[in-house]
Amino acid sequence: MSTPYLKIEQVSIEFPTPKGPFKALDKVNLKISRGEFVSLIGHSGCGKSTVLNIVAGLYKATEGGVVLEGKEVDEPGPERAVVFQHHSLLPWLSVYDNVRLAVDTVFKKTMNKAERDAWTRHNLELVHMSHALEKRPGEISGGMKQRVGIARALAMKPKVLLMDEPFGALDALTRAHLQDSLMEIQTELNNTVIMITHDVDEAVLLSDRIVMMTNGPAATVGEILEIDLPRPRNRLQLANDPHYNHLRAEVLSFLHDRHSRKDVA
Repeated sequence: MSTPYLKIEQVSIEFPTPKGPFKALDKVNLKISRGEFVSLIGHSGCGKSTVLNIVAGLYKATEGGVVLEGKEVDEPGPERAVVFQHHSLLPWLSVYDNVRLAVDTVFKKTMNKAERDAWTRHNLELVHMSHALEKRPGEISGGMKQRVGIARALAMKPKVLLMDEPFGALDALTRAHLQDSLMEIQTELNNTVIMITHDVDEAVLLSDRIVMMTNGPAATVGEILEIDLPRPRNRLQLANDPHYNHLRAEVLSFLHDRHSRKDVA
């Protein structure tokens, strides 16, 4: 059997609090293949973002660790780019310059100036933002800002794209457009993606597998659901697809069951 591209092995983490250590995650195990799209879903406080931050190298696990292509992850690096819910663009830089800054940082020694310019433009083209190169973040919509954030992340040529509720702050129509764009980009680039979402429909539409987390504290992987829907996927066709609706019901059932247990607790 081939070695997994990304391994999260026995990951536990504790945070100090005035009342003593708080165990956020307990023995999280997950193996992800190259080019796979995996969503993490679960109730608030189940440690989804903590898992993502450990993979990003922003947090250090108390126990266990993360291995990417045979190398342990212990600090942030451009091979793991993060897209957050809020765009974090630099407001004084243009759309082009926000992406170019990342390109210059990562590729200054390996690409000449013309290549870095072409690569910056290419990634903005991927997210359909070529028309707004000179605009500043304050002059564009929330959905456009997220497109630029995705372009900036992709421009770093990451081995793994980490997305923390990237469309959570957007209206339904903008969200749908960006989901479709993300599917197109992933088909073209074959990125490995880990995405956090609260949206069941989004998880089923985009993912190869959905990892359902148990409630915190000491959260861990509860169930993993294979999403064996053929690609490319069309949201309108899937709306009436019995298998899509069965998969959706499986996730809702898990979340409802966990919510009920939380209420009892």
